[in-house]
Amino acid sequence: MIQSVCILGSTGSIGQSTLDVIARNPEKMQVYALSAFSRIKLLAQQAAQSRAKVVVVPDEAALKSFKSAWNSPHPMPEIRLGTEGLKQTAADAAVTTVMAAIVGAACLEPALAAAQAGKRILLANKESLVAAGGLFMQAVRDHGAQLMPIDSEHNAMYQCLPLEAQCSAPTAPYPTIQRLLLTASGGPFRQTDAAALHYVTPAQACNHPNWSMGRKISVDSATMLNKGLEVIEAHWLFAMPAEKIQVVVHPQSIVHSMVEYLDGSILAQLGQPDMRTPIAYGLGYPERIPSGLGLMDLMQLGRLDFSEPDFHRFPCLKLAFDALKSSQAACVALNAANEIAVEYFLNEQIRYTDIAILIAHSIEQVEKNTYDLSHLDAVLDLDEQARQIAKQYANTLRAAH
Repeated sequence: MIQSVCILGSTGSIGQSTLDVIARNPEKMQVYALSAFSRIKLLAQQAAQSRAKVVVVPDEAALKSFKSAWNSPHPMPEIRLGTEGLKQTAADAAVTTVMAAIVGAACLEPALAAAQAGKRILLANKESLVAAGGLFMQAVRDHGAQLMPIDSEHNAMYQCLPLEAQCSAPTAPYPTIQRLLLTASGGPFRQTDAAALHYVTPAQACNHPNWSMGRKISVDSATMLNKGLEVIEAHWLFAMPAEKIQVVVHPQSIVHSMVEYLDGSILAQLGQPDMRTPIAYGLGYPERIPSGLGLMDLMQLGRLDFSEPDFHRFPCLKLAFDALKSSQAACVALNAANEIAVEYFLNEQIRYTDIAILIAHSIEQVEKNTYDLSHLDAVLDLDEQARQIAKQYANTLRAAH
């Protein structure tokens, strides 16, 4: 059966790479739906080229923009709006596979809708698990959804698991796994003196040495907050406690992650720093399909380096480990406050080093209370509360400069 794919966030780097892999395998899969938040002209081009049946845009203004950008002899796709449109499309009976690639907490509701509809979910969004891991994994179990991690690190771990351990939503660690080794490039400031980070500009933070990514995720990589989110994500994906997850700085970004077993064996997945590899693995599973990448020249690579992360240089990574060990509320606050902090930093309203300060403050304020986060509404309410706390403190930091 040909897969019918819904790409949530099709104009981002993951979405564009997904479209590329689908186009290389037309006999196995086709595009059913696409969504975008701001790049509406590109969305129209993608929809025309892929012959999408449905597109989702945020509001009426975007709908008008899409219609005016449509320049194709083919029929215009059905246009759906907002969060309800995303949820409806993710759960659409015509969809078999959902690529969840919207950045941030905005992906939470449609990803959960896909799980509740029993879809095959290719998860490229960290926040769905960081903010609502328990809810999301329970929905996968309850509704028989198939969950495939697409982040290169978690996809690498998944590939290193025994076939019988490739469970969509495990409730306990696989018994022979001793440790998960999560690799990190170290970003653009891997060797920068910690004192110099105070003066980092948005352009410098977005200049990743290995990966081409959006501005928000590039900053997250620079602070290593993205790796902290991935630690929390790995906890939920593999039912692994924090003490059995180790971050390893690997600047070449060739070893995407590793799994260590009780007998001392370490299995690693290697590949070029190109997201088409994990995307192709997820779309083709259990088969291997063409991704568009050529052969990797190991002789030219020469060496692979590994080192421990410096929590003094990367305090956001420590904050993530602490949040995971503390509470789900702390994880919600970590993610929400980071989104606000990065937005303020990119707009040059706070300093780079203020990002960790703002996150720590927000977690501290949130953890003064207790929360029942067994329902999505409660998670979303806390997420909004944490954002307001973060905005208020960001404005204070801004005024101080």
